[in-house]
Amino acid sequence: MDAPHSEVTVEVDNIAVEYTTDTSSISQVSPAHRAKAKIGRIFGIAPKTTVPAVKGVSFSAHVGEQIGIVGQNGSGKSTLLRIIAGVEPPTRGEVRATSTPVLLGVNAALIGSLSGEGNIRLGLLSLGKTKAEVDALMPGIAALAGLGPAIKRPMGTYSSGMAARLRFSIAAAYNPHILLIDEALGTGDAAFASRSEKVIQRLRESAGTIFLVSHAAQTIEETCTRAIWLHNGEMIADGEAVEVARKYRWWAHNIAQDKPEKAAGLLDDARAEYGLSRPQ
Repeated sequence: MDAPHSEVTVEVDNIAVEYTTDTSSISQVSPAHRAKAKIGRIFGIAPKTTVPAVKGVSFSAHVGEQIGIVGQNGSGKSTLLRIIAGVEPPTRGEVRATSTPVLLGVNAALIGSLSGEGNIRLGLLSLGKTKAEVDALMPGIAALAGLGPAIKRPMGTYSSGMAARLRFSIAAAYNPHILLIDEALGTGDAAFASRSEKVIQRLRESAGTIFLVSHAAQTIEETCTRAIWLHNGEMIADGEAVEVARKYRWWAHNIAQDKPEKAAGLLDDARAEYGLSRPQ
């Protein structure tokens, strides 16, 4: 979907992501590799297989767009967001951005042996903040994270939820021009969720381009201007958020009703409507 009247902020060019994994069954390995796998088992070497997570995805994002990414679990949504954020390298392809994309709760590279306060300083400095800015931002970040006295303890002693809250609070201080939000990055803390909701709204209002991954298609309909539908790593549709989200919901309904042939036809119809061919 193009918006040539506005500035391009992110360009995703033929991105592919593949993971190599052990397989527990010879039947999971392609026929061409079965003989090699059997020999490997004799010597105690587990066979390997390549699993595609994202397949040849390309699109451009523009200033003022709020782009939702929909798809079932395992469709590649979170992987694509991590690629755009630079947290994970693609197997093939390239992402170009006019400024550093920030994936809330993930970008900050923190150190377990440092205290929460020390990691706030480290995280802010890594985001390009000056010492004076760090000193000014520290109290607000600590308050948002809500760690209490634990802010003085080494981060290695934190639970996963506490660490996620700290990372989110640091990233939120960056005020990024390109903001990425993955709703799967929950912290399991209701009080923090309430505090962070206002912060996310502020960030969304100030960011130039926003990407939102959500399992709820209705959330995409209500909050985004554009949506991309991923299925098994493949881009099925890219268009107006309401239109794409509703097509995805109708497909998901047919899957839930155990109508795979109808669902497969809906995938083909969407590809044809949006002019997207299957990646080779």
